[in-house]
Amino acid sequence: MYLGKTIEELHELLVNKMVTPFELTKEAIDALKKDTTNAIETICEKEALDFAKTLVDPEFDNLLWGIPYICKDNFSTKGILTTGSSNILKDYVPVFDATVIKKLKEKKAVLICKSTLDELAMGGSGMTGHKGITYNPYDSSHTYRIGGSSCGSASLCAQGIAPLALGSDTGDSVRKPATFSGLVGLKPTWGRISRFGLFPFAPSLDHVGYFTRSVKDSAFVLEVLAGSDIEHDATSSPREVEKYYSLVNGSIKGKKIAYIKEINKGIRDQVIKDRFDYCLDLLRKNGAIVEEVSLDRNLLASLYPVYMIISCAEATSNNANLDGIKFGPRIGGETSYQEVMMKARTAGFGELIKRRFVIGSYSLLRENQSVLFERAQKVRHLLVNKVNDILKEYDAFIAPCSGRIKSEFVENSDNVTDEIDIDKMIIENHLGIANFAGLPSISIPVGIDNGFPFDFNITGRAFEEVNVFNIAYVLENELNLKNLSVIKGER
Repeated sequence: MYLGKTIEELHELLVNKMVTPFELTKEAIDALKKDTTNAIETICEKEALDFAKTLVDPEFDNLLWGIPYICKDNFSTKGILTTGSSNILKDYVPVFDATVIKKLKEKKAVLICKSTLDELAMGGSGMTGHKGITYNPYDSSHTYRIGGSSCGSASLCAQGIAPLALGSDTGDSVRKPATFSGLVGLKPTWGRISRFGLFPFAPSLDHVGYFTRSVKDSAFVLEVLAGSDIEHDATSSPREVEKYYSLVNGSIKGKKIAYIKEINKGIRDQVIKDRFDYCLDLLRKNGAIVEEVSLDRNLLASLYPVYMIISCAEATSNNANLDGIKFGPRIGGETSYQEVMMKARTAGFGELIKRRFVIGSYSLLRENQSVLFERAQKVRHLLVNKVNDILKEYDAFIAPCSGRIKSEFVENSDNVTDEIDIDKMIIENHLGIANFAGLPSISIPVGIDNGFPFDFNITGRAFEEVNVFNIAYVLENELNLKNLSVIKGER
């Protein structure tokens, strides 16, 4: 059995010819067919096996040679069904590859599956895709969520089926599922990875992200995916790509790390509190300076409503092309193009999407813009400035990914309730800070409680992924929680 291993481990087996890419791919596809978490949109069996057969001569300096990977179904894949987990795109087959898919293909990684997501990447529950709920493989009772929107990629990677799974992160959509599935989840600096071919949700917040089962694996993947793509994505950064993989050495002596008092106030599980204090001590033991800082509680509490206004407004605009004319189904019986659009969008979108489009459209109305959209942008600016003030003095800040180790499914996946718990709102949404500011942010496993893993998150300065990786690498080594996997019995 070769499942449940890291990219580095599989690379050693491949270059030593203990397993072939075809054998590895075949085993991964067989495992996909046994998935019970409803995490799969499309298995790319023929394409994957045909490509794997062509991989004969190992590439010793290419860790991704022959490695199976999974892709969230909101990345364009040429000739392969790409739905965004939405009925409005249920028959869409792209004619081009996203830049990240192209880069992985050039590195001879093998795409084995398109995975489920919350519809069009909106939502954080894993409940709104057109195929229904995606479940957490650590929970056989199907009571607790894996989170979203990159739920399918997280579930399949956590099962050990592939050591790499692509996702997208607009508010926390890679890093939050990472905590509920015991994975390393990275969202790099905004513009570090080209978004060409990623279905846009909210471009000022959207990032390409991904799951791995070790920090070193994550560093190597970033080295492959990062870089300018000016012909296709003008927002991609021209900055030189660092040799992240070789620079991950666990050296954090003298690094200053902050933790934010107001975020930690929302912790509900004592296990998380105790583990957090323990992790701070481990960082200090390795030479880091760790200190508490404060950030205005009211400003932090505004993060979620500001996110909803900005993201819904941008989503409303970006998805206007899903109109039943350029994209989407023709229902039939229409007598005007307005009726074509109304019928297609009514039948094609789920309730959460419709609700968010209403919020977005309302926020963009001329009479509402100054009160809602423009004010939200101003508050975002204030929050980003305060966070960057902290990062002028500190190299990074660390926080729990969630206030709870596990989170039950709830019907209202937009988290709207009659009673607002401000502290809970802050801790459950603070990962969005890194999206607001475009900062590199990584979630890594730090503990397991009654069979459920949980992560902490590290966020650093823009384009300083090396610092973030090294802090994470220290904790990974100290805690010995590298490469967690359901398939290895760690449930």
